[in-house]
Amino acid sequence: MPRSAHALAILGPALYSQLRTTRVLVVGAGGIGCELLKNIILTGFEDITLLDLDTIDLSNLNRQFLFRKKDVKQSKAMVAARTASSFNPACKITPIYANIKEEDFDISWFKGFQLVLNALDNLEARRHVNRMCMAAKVPLIESGTAGYLGQVQPLLKDETECFDCLPKPTPKTFPVCTIRSTPSTPIHCIVWAKSYLFPQLFGEQDDSGEAELDAAAAQGENATEIANLRKEAAAFSVVRASLFSEDSELHAAEMIFQKIFNEDIKRLLSMSDMWKTRRPPVPLDYQSILADTFSVSSKSPGTTNGSAGSTVLGKRKAPHADAVSNGEQKSENFEQQSGAGGLRDQKQLGLKDNVLLFGDSLNRLAARMKSGKEPSLSFDKDDDDTLDFVTATANLRAFAYGIVGKTRWQVKEMAGNIIPAIATTNAVISGLIVLQALHMLRLQHQDTASPPAFTAASATTASSNPLAAKTLRNVHLTNGKPAVPLGSYFTCPPNPDCAVCRETYVEVLCDPEQLTLGALVDAVLEAEAAPGASDSAPETNGESVDGGEKAKREVTIYEEGRILADPDWDENLSRTLADLKCGRGKFVTLADEDEVLGNLVLCIGLLP
Repeated sequence: MPRSAHALAILGPALYSQLRTTRVLVVGAGGIGCELLKNIILTGFEDITLLDLDTIDLSNLNRQFLFRKKDVKQSKAMVAARTASSFNPACKITPIYANIKEEDFDISWFKGFQLVLNALDNLEARRHVNRMCMAAKVPLIESGTAGYLGQVQPLLKDETECFDCLPKPTPKTFPVCTIRSTPSTPIHCIVWAKSYLFPQLFGEQDDSGEAELDAAAAQGENATEIANLRKEAAAFSVVRASLFSEDSELHAAEMIFQKIFNEDIKRLLSMSDMWKTRRPPVPLDYQSILADTFSVSSKSPGTTNGSAGSTVLGKRKAPHADAVSNGEQKSENFEQQSGAGGLRDQKQLGLKDNVLLFGDSLNRLAARMKSGKEPSLSFDKDDDDTLDFVTATANLRAFAYGIVGKTRWQVKEMAGNIIPAIATTNAVISGLIVLQALHMLRLQHQDTASPPAFTAASATTASSNPLAAKTLRNVHLTNGKPAVPLGSYFTCPPNPDCAVCRETYVEVLCDPEQLTLGALVDAVLEAEAAPGASDSAPETNGESVDGGEKAKREVTIYEEGRILADPDWDENLSRTLADLKCGRGKFVTLADEDEVLGNLVLCIGLLP
């Protein structure tokens, strides 16, 4: 029996024959992408382009079954295509190891596909693909998972809402002064260690820290506190230099520790007004902790009320009953712990343990930078050295401020913004994506008047054809009733206020090196005002000019978030598109000054 027998029997010969010639773009080769690639190949699609920017990491292997340990550090797209090609040798898989936001992947490129299947976990990339598909009028099937939850959403220009029709939650941010001076939760300490301390010591030396403080000042945060933070940041240049001294392994750890956890905390304590309503922190001492002589009195700053006058060696009262106080566990050498696997990640470290881990990870990171192979480092949750450093410094800061410490695994989850990925959920969602793809192709087949590529004309809106509208549904996987894990609801119409799908997109093929912005805009507006053009263009005082030719309207010209020109400022009109960085793949928006017409978006492409 041929491999296609089951699919042919289920889909029918007409629909099945379409699969072989339908060009499909799969964006993402991770958890959903691996399952999806397998599914569409076995279903019968034979012309697939797979694009992914990422490389394979060891942590991917438990759920991304197309990869093996030997493939670690290789391109996900390349390896997935090579592995999946054995499922159907007749299938043509074109792998691309690149960023979907690169200029090569413009509107013309997207128009070469009949279906786009998103398997991304990056919000900005998903928004970019959504806009490109809206502009190219190519059907997009959007998907995502989070633990046991998942959703699949068909998106069609002018027919359904797009990915941006509903606002998406933005990543939570914290005030600079809270992170730098007054943390109160474990995540504050982890963000400080990952996003502030680590870049200060090992990242590229730039002015981003100053820019952050400037922004905080502009937002009205405490001016005195910000001034002190500027002094603290300046002192880091000396501390950072100590990492590269000849005897850095002997003294750098202690010098940096004392600066961060002793001197800086004492400086904060000198600002007494800051601690009138807050629990003050406790300065830590490197040598006394290692010698097991460090103690915190209940009368000392930073301790909780109760048991007045008592002295606790190497620990402070835990904020709640379930907390494990630092300093209670027997200290161990971290090189010996490293072979403990999962137990090491799950272990709650004591105060001395965290100091030892701090020194050990600091020396490892400094050695990598001194080797010259890595002039700067960035945090990576799968890099043991960087994770150890963030774990130790976050826990030490937590101890100083009377906050519950976290295990290495908990820090990895929180610092890496890990959303639990479950292979079964990915499998279910990828199956639903294929069903949605088949449904779109079936609609195309049923409409004999539709063009070869599926367009919005193949599935009309509820207002013009209620029966067709009811065939498009969003499907979601829930953790509600175990007997009914899947739910669905009709797709919603486009949001009239959406800044993406409400726009009118026009592809413009040109030579950006030669074409000026003024020439481009004049050509578009003259064509719009020419006799026989759409009557939707506004006229001057309701009359035509020059014997029937409509007056050109005034527009403001944008590219993304920047203004290129408006009726009162035309300095950029004589500059070429390339000079303005508005070349291939860019969107130039013409906004009507009178706000009578909607925005016209010019999608810049290259001449063939």
